[in-house]
Amino acid sequence: MSKILFCGGGVIGLCAAMMLGRDGHHVTVLEADPTGQPIASAEGWDSWERPGVAQFRQPHNLSSRFRMISDQELPGLTDDLLRAGCVWVDYLDSQSLPRSITDRTPRPGDETIRFVTGRRPIVEWAVAAMAQAAPNVRIRRGTKVRELITGASAIPGVPHVAGVRTTSGEEIRADLVIDAMGRRSPACDWIVSAGARSPIEEAEDSNFAYFTRYFSGQQRPRRMGRALTPMGLFSILTLDGDNDTWSITLYTSAKNKAMRALRDTATFHRVVSACPRQAHWLDGEPITPVLLMAGVVDRYRRFVVDGQPVITGFAAVGDAWACTNPSAGRGLSVGLLHAQVLRNVARRHIDDPGAFSREYDAETERQVGPFYRNQIAADRARIAEMSALEEGMPVPAPNPVMAKLLFASSQDADVLRGIIEIAMCLALPQEVIARPHALKRDEISLNRHRALGCCLSMISAQTRSAFVARENRFTLFRIMP
Repeated sequence: MSKILFCGGGVIGLCAAMMLGRDGHHVTVLEADPTGQPIASAEGWDSWERPGVAQFRQPHNLSSRFRMISDQELPGLTDDLLRAGCVWVDYLDSQSLPRSITDRTPRPGDETIRFVTGRRPIVEWAVAAMAQAAPNVRIRRGTKVRELITGASAIPGVPHVAGVRTTSGEEIRADLVIDAMGRRSPACDWIVSAGARSPIEEAEDSNFAYFTRYFSGQQRPRRMGRALTPMGLFSILTLDGDNDTWSITLYTSAKNKAMRALRDTATFHRVVSACPRQAHWLDGEPITPVLLMAGVVDRYRRFVVDGQPVITGFAAVGDAWACTNPSAGRGLSVGLLHAQVLRNVARRHIDDPGAFSREYDAETERQVGPFYRNQIAADRARIAEMSALEEGMPVPAPNPVMAKLLFASSQDADVLRGIIEIAMCLALPQEVIARPHALKRDEISLNRHRALGCCLSMISAQTRSAFVARENRFTLFRIMP
C-alpha cells in the first residue's frame, strides 16, 4: 500500500486520513499546532488552543450530508459525537415545521434529514480521538511543513511531489501529499517554488462581518424560524450546540460602519430581541462576549490547467481547495464530501499519479464544485442586497424561480423538504427545481415586492421587522406591509 502524507490535522484532514487508513494505506498527519485534544471532551471548548484555525470558536454546523457520509465511511463517529455532548437536530419535527404547513404526514426518507451537530472544538475533539486510535494513521502534532520535495516526474515536464521538508529540516517521503491546511494554506506558493506552473486561483473578500455570542441553558431554544434568516441589512443565524449550548450570529456588510455597534453586548441583544422568531434564543446564560470575525476570503483553486496537472503526487481537500463565507454552515459537510471523493479516486488511481490528478480534478468539479459556485452566487446576491439597502438604492431583483420555490415551501410540505435538502447539502438547488412537484404551484403569482419579502427576507408573515443602521443608531422599519 501507499505512503500518504497529510499536511493539516483539522476535522477534514483527520477524516480523510482515517478513510485512507481504513483502505490499508500508511497515513501520516502533520499538524502545525502542537497541542492535541484534551483528555475530556468538555475541556475542548475552554482549554484547547488551535491558533492555526482562526475560526475555531466561531459557529460551525454539521449537516445531514456530514452524518450520512460519516456513517458510510467512518462508522461510529456519530455515536462518538453524541457521547461528546453533540445533539440531534430534526428540521421536520412538529415544533420546527412552519404553522402554514398543514400536511405533516411523514415521508419515506425523512430520517436522512436528521443530523448531529455541536461546536467546532467538541466536534474536532471527537474526530481527533477517533483518528488517534484509527488503523494505519499516525498523527504528529507540532510539525510544520516548509516546502515540497520533488522526485522523478510521472508526466514529462510536470514536477512530481515525493514528500515534504519541515521547518526543522526533516525530509518526509510519501507517494501522495495531501494539503488539508484549510483556507490559509500556502500550498500554491510551494507548488510554484517546486518549479510547477501556478495553479488556477480565484480569491475575493466576501465583505461580511460576523458578530456571534454563545449561550448555555438547561433547555435548547425551540426553533420557530429558519436557521439562517436574512433581515434587510443583516442576517441572523441560530445554531444548536453541544452540552446545552447554542449560538446566535448576526452578520452584515463589513463596509457598514454603523453595524460595528453590534460588538457591544447591549446593542447585540437589543437587535436580536426585535427579531420575533429568534428573540427567545437570548433566554440563556451568555458564556462569551460578542465574538467578531471579518476579512473572510472566498477562495477557489484548481490544480489541472488546460487538461494537464500542474504537479502530480499532490492533492488539496476541503477548504484548502475552495472555501466560502461560513454563514451557510456547510464547510465541514462539503469538506467531508470532498474527502469521500478523494478516497474513491485513490482507490482507483493511487498507483497512477497522472490519472489520479486528472480524475480527482474532474470528480471534484463534478461533485463538489457546484456547492462552491452556488454559495458564491448567493454571497454576491446577499451583499448586493445589503449594499443597496444601506445606500437607499433599489434592491436587485431576486432569482424568480428561487423566489417562487421559497414561497411555495411555506405552503407545500414536499417543496419544504426540498429547501431543507438544499440547506443540508443533500441536494443542489438545480436538482430540487427539476423535480416534478417543486414548482407545481404555477398559480402562485408573485409581484416584485412579495418576492423580495420571500427571497431577500426569507421570513414568515409573522417576522416583519428588521433593523436598518443609519448614523450609528438602529431604526426599526417594516419590510413587508
